[in-house]
Amino acid sequence: MDFHTNPSSLSLILFTTLVIFVHAKTDSDITNLVYRGCAEQKFPNPSEVYTQNLNTLLSSLVSRSSQETFNTTTSGDEQTSITGLYQCRGDLTTPECYTCVSKIPDLAYKLCSKAVAARVQLSGCYLKYEVIGFSQVPETELLYKICGSTQVTGAAVFEQRRNTAFNMVTNGVKNSVELFYTGTYEHVYILGECEGDIASGNCGDCVKTATERAKNECDDSISAQIYLNKCFISYSYYPNGVPNPNSSLQHTQKTVAMAVGIVAAVGFVLVLLLFVRSVTKKKRTVY
Repeated sequence: MDFHTNPSSLSLILFTTLVIFVHAKTDSDITNLVYRGCAEQKFPNPSEVYTQNLNTLLSSLVSRSSQETFNTTTSGDEQTSITGLYQCRGDLTTPECYTCVSKIPDLAYKLCSKAVAARVQLSGCYLKYEVIGFSQVPETELLYKICGSTQVTGAAVFEQRRNTAFNMVTNGVKNSVELFYTGTYEHVYILGECEGDIASGNCGDCVKTATERAKNECDDSISAQIYLNKCFISYSYYPNGVPNPNSSLQHTQKTVAMAVGIVAAVGFVLVLLLFVRSVTKKKRTVY
């Protein structure tokens, strides 16, 4: 194979590849699909009006996610309007929120084509919409659950620690302006969050319901995620201690540093080979 690439172009290609590699690892942490819920009913005819309203709605929500982590809006006239909202996890920055929310419209079209109501939940955010008049779902309706496959040994100690962590998150969300709480207690990592338009008292009630559902649905699982209509909780139990939150970052930094070194080394060798080849061609031309 004959290469006709100058050293500067090659460096640009290598740099671009490295940037894509780094960002791909970062984005995937918050944009993994958790679940989707789609109404069975489709847009009534003429569906083009509803489709246009949905396009406008989703574009508006994605745009706003670059400025705030929660927003709700409506698109269309009174008879064909569609209302929707997005919510990003409370520990995300607005750039991360935008990265997450911007992935959802394509998924909504692909997974819930022309459904009158839909909800797409990613690891770091969710977005939902519904046409006017669609039946409302109770705030504490169970939408989805994930129970860890491993059951805890020494259940009595675990249950006492988890109950305390559950009380912490219930009180924590009520006292948080962002309706978001995360913390640890005796090797239990707990996180809870409510939808941004719910009252703080209702938020506490919703999260408390979610903790009860976690006990009933997941028993003594070492971890669980419970998604209700207006709130969400997750917990993980680490019998040997909660991992240092910086450890994953340090590991990532080491991985990236190794990748940089490898790419730089390969780039240097390729540039050197191209330079030698160029000089050789020039000598042959002279003779």
